[in-house]
Amino acid sequence: MIALKLGLTANDVKNVIIWGNHSSTQYPDVNHAKVNLQGKEVGVYEAVKDDSWLKGDFITTVQQRGAAVIKARKLSSAMSAAKAICDHVRDIWFGTPEGEFVSMGVISDGNSYGVPEDLLYSFPVVIKNKSWKFVEGLPINDFSREKMDLTAKELSEEKETAFEFLTIA
Repeated sequence: MIALKLGLTANDVKNVIIWGNHSSTQYPDVNHAKVNLQGKEVGVYEAVKDDSWLKGDFITTVQQRGAAVIKARKLSSAMSAAKAICDHVRDIWFGTPEGEFVSMGVISDGNSYGVPEDLLYSFPVVIKNKSWKFVEGLPINDFSREKMDLTAKELSEEKETAFEFLTIA
């Protein structure tokens, strides 16, 4: 969406973060993302120059993408999930380029972003030698904190529900 908005290719956009759950509470965060504009690396907010779109329609469109795919195809969004799996395998196998990171659903233990332990949560990670590490030290503004907490709350509730079913079985 960022590339389309700017008339670029997806390869010209890097370090967009998806925080949290794979649901309508996921938070696509471009605060640390960069685009290549005419050979110069520029922050997404500076390049797009439309804060209300970035904090509104951009987020909600990404959050509803899975449902939109199902509605448009009248079929499962399984191919989208399959593509994500392929991208993850590629990233694990080849690693992330220097200065770049990817978002990946990983166990939250040991994160520095205030996400509760023991959740599978999407974080920015770097991958080297087939091992991932959290990207550390990214500043989180109040807007992002609220979105990150909301998706963590949903994941915690889903985890509780899953464990309730396990104790019944």
